[in-house]
Amino acid sequence: MPDNPSKTRIGWIGAGRMGAAIAARLLAAGTEVWVWNRTRSKAEALADLGAKVVDSPAELAECEVVFTMVAGPADVLEVTSGAQGVLSRGDVHPDVLVDSTTIDQQTSSQLREAAAKVGTEVLAAPVSGNPKVVKSGKLTVVVSGPKSAYEKALPHLEEFGRKVTYVGESDEARLVKICHNLMLGVVAQSMAEITMLAEASGVKRSDFLEFLNDSVMGSVFTQYKTPAFVNLDFTPTFTWHLLRKDLELGLAAGEELNVPLPMANLVRSIVVEGIEMGYAEQDFAALLVKEARASGREIVPENIEVTDGLS
Repeated sequence: MPDNPSKTRIGWIGAGRMGAAIAARLLAAGTEVWVWNRTRSKAEALADLGAKVVDSPAELAECEVVFTMVAGPADVLEVTSGAQGVLSRGDVHPDVLVDSTTIDQQTSSQLREAAAKVGTEVLAAPVSGNPKVVKSGKLTVVVSGPKSAYEKALPHLEEFGRKVTYVGESDEARLVKICHNLMLGVVAQSMAEITMLAEASGVKRSDFLEFLNDSVMGSVFTQYKTPAFVNLDFTPTFTWHLLRKDLELGLAAGEELNVPLPMANLVRSIVVEGIEMGYAEQDFAALLVKEARASGREIVPENIEVTDGLS
């Protein structure tokens, strides 16, 4: 590996909201980044920052380390082991493939098997945050896979991750991220319930959340969701469909490992109901609106400036 990690050529597959934000940080660090995205215009936005846009994932086989951050399991297999995937060129392949997509164990095993056939090591590296968290420099990463691959990828993970936690030699990081997202759903629903209770008593949402965020019960999460709760801006950072997917992956893991997850199961039911009610493409913070509706109340934006704690 070069002494200067920025001299390593990085491939990036997936220039959605999160992928584009992370690739932009790599470019800002001076790293050479080649990018592919199914919708080419999204990748071309990164060309203005210095990225090279390629026509297929197969072209990224010439990069030493390749990251994938795509929509789901089928997409991961298509862009890696598919006909034009990054692993499709046999003798030409990346040293390390870093997958940051939330996928199931079966898909992950298929990915590792395909990579092993050509000599590429695979890391699972889910992240915690949204594009605004990326831009603020507060993204965190959990990683698992071969230690040699981890050591090669670490300098680049640290270019966009405030904290990188290594948790094991196999797929441990994937379950850690699922556990993280189970807590995300449970905390978001709890935050919606208690905020609605405070408002029903006559307290402004902004006042209640100001108190909560400055108390021992406040967190980075409650603070950066506060603007959405106060001003009812549900521009999606994480949709109900994505939350449902992760809740169901977590519940499946709980069943396999014989760990009861009653709260997560309840939240999954609430999310499914919300999707049926039409909230699917909104940010999951719209759990607040669903809670208001369930209590027979109509809530309106407070239209005041509140901090998200990320600036």
